[in-house]
Amino acid sequence: MKAVKFMREFTEQELVRREKLKNLRELGMDPFGSKFKRTSNSKLIKESFETISKEDLEEQKNEVIVAGRIMSKRRSGKAGFMDIQDKYGSIQIYISINDVGESEYELYKACDIGDIIGINGWVCKTNTGALTIHATKYTHLVKALRPLPEKFHGLTDIEERYRRRYVDLIMNEDAKNIAFIRPKIIRSIQNFMDSQGFVEVETPVLTSLLTGAAARPFKTHHNAQDLDMYLRIALELPLKRLLVGGMEAVYEIGRTFRNEGMDPKHNPEFTMMEAYLAYSDLEGMMDLTEKMYQTIAREVFGKMVYNWCGNEINLEGPWKRVSMTEAIKEKTSIDFTKEMSLDEALKLCEEHEIEVEEHQKSIGHIINLFFEKYVEETLIEPTFLYGHPIEISPLTKKDPKDPRFTERFELFIGGKEFANAYTELNDPDDQLIRFENQLKEKDLGNEEANDIDMDFIEALEYGMPPAGGIGYGIDRLVMLFTESDSIRDVILFPTMKPRD
Repeated sequence: MKAVKFMREFTEQELVRREKLKNLRELGMDPFGSKFKRTSNSKLIKESFETISKEDLEEQKNEVIVAGRIMSKRRSGKAGFMDIQDKYGSIQIYISINDVGESEYELYKACDIGDIIGINGWVCKTNTGALTIHATKYTHLVKALRPLPEKFHGLTDIEERYRRRYVDLIMNEDAKNIAFIRPKIIRSIQNFMDSQGFVEVETPVLTSLLTGAAARPFKTHHNAQDLDMYLRIALELPLKRLLVGGMEAVYEIGRTFRNEGMDPKHNPEFTMMEAYLAYSDLEGMMDLTEKMYQTIAREVFGKMVYNWCGNEINLEGPWKRVSMTEAIKEKTSIDFTKEMSLDEALKLCEEHEIEVEEHQKSIGHIINLFFEKYVEETLIEPTFLYGHPIEISPLTKKDPKDPRFTERFELFIGGKEFANAYTELNDPDDQLIRFENQLKEKDLGNEEANDIDMDFIEALEYGMPPAGGIGYGIDRLVMLFTESDSIRDVILFPTMKPRD
């Protein structure tokens, strides 16, 4: 196969920049720079010198060395100003031919917005009080061959913002803030979990079985083993094996993959945290969750109230706890705790214009369909919704008071699911029956039904302690705390269709 050479036509601005690139090389300079030792940055300079008077700064002449990308440039004769941007923000630079000399000033005159430069100088203030670096040395570092988007508009095409995230981070202060705050949120979660006695672990991304959640997978193939495999859709079963092994309190934060649609709240690859605690239960997971969210709110953001997707969310406790059947009864007056036949339940669906697919023809699935239509979007304040039907909860212990239901909850905030938790099923015989029922659903057309994991059944036969377990959508959690409406705003590189 012949190599394909990709060619494109340069714009007029790009041609001018490439001519400047050539000029730099003719001067014996590397247009793409080398190591440059900095002594300060925009944040440190502002924190250290903002309160010092103009006169004192001129007397002190505090020397700094900084580097960054040119974001604006204003020149008049033999002097000029520019703003350079680093990791923390921007700082103004004053440069004069009298201070840096003719050759370096010529480099400044030829520079373009988007170029990356180094500046030696001392900290001062202008007559208007703007903190500035008075340059004594100008160093060219990197020539930008493409112009940045227009200053006041940036990337106005939303798709291009996410596709060219590197430009979005340059031009969009909000995007950069989210990029830096997300790791702080995750670090807060890790510190919290560690403080509760949990141990962070790693489990396989590639698996030969479809287990742990109701979702369609991405499929791949292991060539050496000639084995079809899946990218994991959940973290659950490997972590519960560790409970069998005696680790007692484990969690993992990792990527999971679901071959499903995309919308403002879903991305095919996303980050989950799952945690399992021996000798705990559903109530323990509720307490852990409420405490974790409130810890993040206090430690990272210093506030408890957030505006998310048009709703004011108050994370102060105690959070509401309601059963699925109670919530449905409140909205529809239908009491699904009462005994009823499948035909009666299907008749209720017909009366309420709820479509039921073949694999959903059970009372448990019908209860869930009523919940999704009448209740889900109304759960705005943090709400633990518990008591899910057994048909939709294959890995959960039955409710000892009513075995039609399980000891499971989902956390809803702003009408969206944020977490899913169980009192974990540890009876191997019951678990095998649940897996077998999943295979029956798969035969009826449920593409999200689980496989049978016989190794997990074997692990349970060695004895898994009573336990509580929970899974969190980390991306959605970050959306809430950063008050972002779209999941693409909190994932640096969301899944996108390639450009033509």
